[in-house]
Amino acid sequence: MSTLSEKIQQLDPTRIPRHVAIIMDGNGRWAKQHGQERSFGHENGVATVRQATEIASEVGVKYLTLYTFSTENWNRPQDEVDALMNLIVVSIEQQTPDLIKNNVRLTTIGDMGRMPEFAVNRLRKCMQDTGHCTGLVLCLALSYSSRWEIVEACRKLARDAAAGAVDPADINDEMFASRLSTHDMPDPDLLIRTGGDLRVSNYLLWQIAYSELYFTSKYWPDFTKEDFVEAIADFQARERRYGKTSEQVNDEK
Repeated sequence: MSTLSEKIQQLDPTRIPRHVAIIMDGNGRWAKQHGQERSFGHENGVATVRQATEIASEVGVKYLTLYTFSTENWNRPQDEVDALMNLIVVSIEQQTPDLIKNNVRLTTIGDMGRMPEFAVNRLRKCMQDTGHCTGLVLCLALSYSSRWEIVEACRKLARDAAAGAVDPADINDEMFASRLSTHDMPDPDLLIRTGGDLRVSNYLLWQIAYSELYFTSKYWPDFTKEDFVEAIADFQARERRYGKTSEQVNDEK
């Protein structure tokens, strides 16, 4: 069996996905499988976040976006929501020194207006502390839903049009994308979902229009660095045609 180092060496360094997005699913079910409360799964999922960040940086991924807390998650039991908010903040604070050491810059997307003030303030401090880093960008999708983001982009364009700053006839894909919260990042090349469900759950719907999708039945706490590298290898085995024929793609190489 190949070691992690050998698996990394087998990757084509010229075809590493620039942006990987992950739906980190299965924490609660993993905890139940182990006879524990859901919070136990979330706590163990933190270690997987650290490993995913490390391996993404090691293989040369430039952007890693993690679906950390959706707007739908606000509907969960209040005690679980409170525990998640605290866990997210404490975990990021604890990892900030390592992020800086590994030249990783932290950022967030989502409706921060719904987040508790203590969480927003402490996360902003972590983002400021890593703001000088020039390596991997670690983006946490917090209080995020793609439909919310798309509606917000429409509102921004509508306001600009009403103010005369934008001619509605000039609105195109690029202009719309510039109003999204991911405007300073490339679209994901690869979307990974753990936990066995085969859906995208209101995540980066505009941005993943041409992303490769990779699903695994492994719960997030069981997702290893080796699993991440295998997802990259699977991505590299695919032909990305963007609506063209295989012949056209081969002619462009």
